[in-house]
Amino acid sequence: MLSEPRSGRLAAWGNALLAGLVSPDDAVLAIVGEDAVHRVEELPGESGPVGLTLALGRLRALGVKGLRVALPAPGHPLGLSGPPDFNARALDAEEAVVCHGVALGLVPEVYEAGPEGDVHVEVAWHCLAVREAPPADVPSLGEAERELAEALREATEVLSRLDVAGSGPVAEAAVDAYRARAERGREVLAPGYPPRAVRVLELAQRVGLLISVAYENGHGGAVSASEISARALALRPVERTARRAQVAAYNAFVEERERGVR
Repeated sequence: MLSEPRSGRLAAWGNALLAGLVSPDDAVLAIVGEDAVHRVEELPGESGPVGLTLALGRLRALGVKGLRVALPAPGHPLGLSGPPDFNARALDAEEAVVCHGVALGLVPEVYEAGPEGDVHVEVAWHCLAVREAPPADVPSLGEAERELAEALREATEVLSRLDVAGSGPVAEAAVDAYRARAERGREVLAPGYPPRAVRVLELAQRVGLLISVAYENGHGGAVSASEISARALALRPVERTARRAQVAAYNAFVEERERGVR
């Protein structure tokens, strides 16, 4: 639940690169992460797939001024603005990057390659036309922070009432994973992001931990169908709030530029 999206890494470090705050090598290394390779396909001006370094340079030359994130889910086109074809591809991938300044977007296709015993992950970013319009349902950082704090309180109360287990090896592993993500939070957002964006992303990750523990740690005391249903109903809006906050944090760089803060 709410693991670090590849679109978040691409947008965060792509923004830092476009702003001249990091080198191309550092940006690409951070974007690729533990994957084997990323390439960009259907990029205007290129006849075939290209590497991230060339792709980010091409996007800059085309007039891209920043990168935003979209994290859509069924019934919730979060961060998208159309057209339907792009929205459908982004919804299928559950994430996308939308360029600011040029009507283009990038949707990742993730697949495994290599022989058995030496399998690695490769990512192809498909470059598609997008509609130039405000992204759907993206809150400000301030709104996201307030909503997250309230969602965390409400979810904790509901899950405690339903007696969802919060201990054991699965829960402990989830806590360890959250701590590791939190330690990387500032690197994930890359240089140039406001401190409040880091705070909001870290709180979204904390909420994501709560959701993960609730889903992955069995049914706890919620043994009846009605109680299990109640837990799902309690978690759904919390997860939605956390996704909105993630998008707000990743998009803060572009939003500040639009307001003339940078």
